Amino acid sequence: MKNLIVVDSIDEWPKQLGDFEVVSDIDYFVDENFQDSKSYRVFNLCKSYRYQSSGYYVSLLAAARGHKPLPSLSTIQEMKTKAFVKITSETLDSLVQKSLADIKSDTFELSIYFGKNMARKYDKLSTELYKYFSAPLIRAKFVKKNKWLLSSIGPISLKDVPGSHKVDLISFAENYFKNGATKKQIKSARYSLAILRNAKEHYPPSDEKAIQRFIKAAIHFNMEVDIIGPDDLRRLAEYDALFIRETTNVNHHTFRFAQKAKALGLVVIDDPESILRCTNKVYLAELLKRHGIPTPKTYMIHTKNLDIMLEKLPVPAVLKRPDSSFSLGVTKAENRVEMREKVMKMLEDSDLIIAQEFMPTPFDWRIGIIDNKPLYACKYYMARGHWQIYNTEHPKANGDMDYGHAETFPVEDIPPKLRMLAMKTASVIGDGLYGMDIKEKDGKFYIIEVNDNPSLDAGVEDKIIKNGLYEEIMRVFLKRLDRKTKGYHE
Repeated sequence: MKNLIVVDSIDEWPKQLGDFEVVSDIDYFVDENFQDSKSYRVFNLCKSYRYQSSGYYVSLLAAARGHKPLPSLSTIQEMKTKAFVKITSETLDSLVQKSLADIKSDTFELSIYFGKNMARKYDKLSTELYKYFSAPLIRAKFVKKNKWLLSSIGPISLKDVPGSHKVDLISFAENYFKNGATKKQIKSARYSLAILRNAKEHYPPSDEKAIQRFIKAAIHFNMEVDIIGPDDLRRLAEYDALFIRETTNVNHHTFRFAQKAKALGLVVIDDPESILRCTNKVYLAELLKRHGIPTPKTYMIHTKNLDIMLEKLPVPAVLKRPDSSFSLGVTKAENRVEMREKVMKMLEDSDLIIAQEFMPTPFDWRIGIIDNKPLYACKYYMARGHWQIYNTEHPKANGDMDYGHAETFPVEDIPPKLRMLAMKTASVIGDGLYGMDIKEKDGKFYIIEVNDNPSLDAGVEDKIIKNGLYEEIMRVFLKRLDRKTKGYHE
């Protein structure tokens, strides 16, 4: 996509500089080149975003034309919403207090140009505020009462930028476009996709080979791709779709990415509803029970029923922290003494925990589902000498988890009852990408977990259908993007 800066007056900015073009708001409104092409990221630098102003209409028309406006209409609204400003102030409280500790007056204004401030000591605060209020030129106002509070935040025009700042402003813009440049560009890309990864994650849901295959599949469908990280929340407005390939959790930046992407109108997998439903074991247990989906016998434990449940629960039993993932936060109690000890420990962090009857099997089925259709089928075998796929209790000498091997099968060859259970379970969660963990015992099947962010590694889940796995997931993105675009123009 091309980078386009829109200003009130073309004289305010060099017409062509670096990897972006600068046009006036009037030219953007009437020039047929901007009306017919969808390949623009629009950086709206107009002096006002108030309702029915030129700045408002630039972002409005950009969205209608399939361009990517910054700020988006939702960001414009958020800047006006006192409740959202207050929440942001509370969220960034420790950073605000640390950043402004040396300020002697009771008021302070922070000008933020493309996520940067002229003084390097305010860079971190500027970056964080830009994540919440993604607009090219903004000014944050703080007041000090008992402590520093963000009182308001809003756009500023180029005329409000001091002449001595202009050179740095242009430098910030050039660095922004340079550092945010899409790695995999294709000419006349139909849509833009961001893939969220975390380079520091020890056990990511997709390895590097799989990520490269996703990129290749996206390009095949005429989508440009950018890999983004946990610090790139501000950049979501630049994209049409978000694919989260980092282990998700509700109390985590992945959930904020999903929420922000949905608010911006992006097609997103995993969507926030799926993250909420899958990552919390308490929620999932109640949901599956309500829909009559077979699971091992499941019990909910809290402090008020603790003594009764400790007598009632079968032993051995599996205890699960509500937000556990990758076998972390999941443990087995072999006897009642051990059960009481482990339950009491887990209740220190959560008012509710889940206990399930222990159902030993040599492997768990994993059925991958997307858009309510089976995608792949695997058997994940238990780690050697352990009762789980991942042995988190006894790591290897180098600190890595030990885990069992996997087998992959054609979806059409798995038992029909297994396939139908996976599809039924997916239907009560949503229409995203899920991994259904299922135990098979005495010819019957039981749902153990539903993963909203299942593992997709090269040579494992793609072993049967090869590149077809990645293309099918990208095809779902394309279908939803086309449907959304069509809806805009109907």
